[in-house]
Amino acid sequence: MCCSVDYDPKYLTIIPQEVIEKDYGCGDPSKWLRSGETVLDLGSGTGKICFIASQVVGEHGKVIGVDMTDDMLEVAERNAPTIADAVGYSNVEFRKGRIQDLALNLKLLENHLSENPVADANAWMALEAIEQALRVEQPLVEDSSIDVVVSNCVLNLVERDLKGQMFKEIYRVLKNGGRAVISDIVADEEVPQHLQRDAHLWSGCISGAMTEEGFLKAFEDAGFYGVEFVKFESEPWQTVEGVEFRSVTVQAWKGKEGACLERNQAVIYNGPFKKVLDDDDHTMERGKRYAVCEKTYNLYKKAPYSDSFTFLEPLEAVAQVDAKPFDCSRSSERHPRETKGHGYKLTTESSDCCGGESCY
Repeated sequence: MCCSVDYDPKYLTIIPQEVIEKDYGCGDPSKWLRSGETVLDLGSGTGKICFIASQVVGEHGKVIGVDMTDDMLEVAERNAPTIADAVGYSNVEFRKGRIQDLALNLKLLENHLSENPVADANAWMALEAIEQALRVEQPLVEDSSIDVVVSNCVLNLVERDLKGQMFKEIYRVLKNGGRAVISDIVADEEVPQHLQRDAHLWSGCISGAMTEEGFLKAFEDAGFYGVEFVKFESEPWQTVEGVEFRSVTVQAWKGKEGACLERNQAVIYNGPFKKVLDDDDHTMERGKRYAVCEKTYNLYKKAPYSDSFTFLEPLEAVAQVDAKPFDCSRSSERHPRETKGHGYKLTTESSDCCGGESCY
């Protein structure tokens, strides 16, 4: 459903046809996974993306699928041993929950309700406390436990007023330095109210679609940085009353938390744009040296920024214990003397600037 997707066929050969036939999606977030990672698949359905991810992350990785539909979970759980036998290891598990509430384990809640059915108003009011206790004491997915959260055409099915909570839940479960890789359907303009109320269009990934800009902003509002389209289909999947709906895949990173410390480090934005604005509102012009805190310096050295900057360490390192607070609320250039030291007077012979050959 949604769009035709070119999955790597080598990962499909061991997946039972029953799983493939009931697959719903619009992209393949597994393309951005790496060996050894712990992966959480939101709205995992019959487990297709989980079973692909299982092979990508390998024996030392782990894959968790979350879905709230019993029929889908039954198919996924029944076929998991088949996949494990085929690859030679078991690294996939499925859990029952809602993707906007990744703390509440619905299976545990159902077990409680089977033993303590809600028969009156008092029991119903007490149920909220039970749910909260389960979230805290036995969370479905623990804080900071996941390397990569993936999803394939599911986020748009969550009610609009719960989408903000859903993005915060994705952020909560990711480790510092982790990332989300989400494939979904977006709209090129706001979806009219009468289309939002159409149940058939909602189930078809139309009514709940966010705008292209709004989808990216939802990640930003939840605290992510480095948010980018890693895939954007130029041709719309469907057009309804002039509104274009297309498949995109977004990658976004967690890890901006931490103190801003001054260690006399500098970066140069290499281009190609004349000027850029980062997720902390730092404006940088191409070719200029900018003062950055240690946290920002280290963020820029990682994906997706690393190829865009040149990194300049001070000639004399500032020890961590001696580092003073850095004001990250502004952008400021850093004079080369701040990095080299104001008393720097060194004169040297010419270096092998052209790989040992003549510079002429």
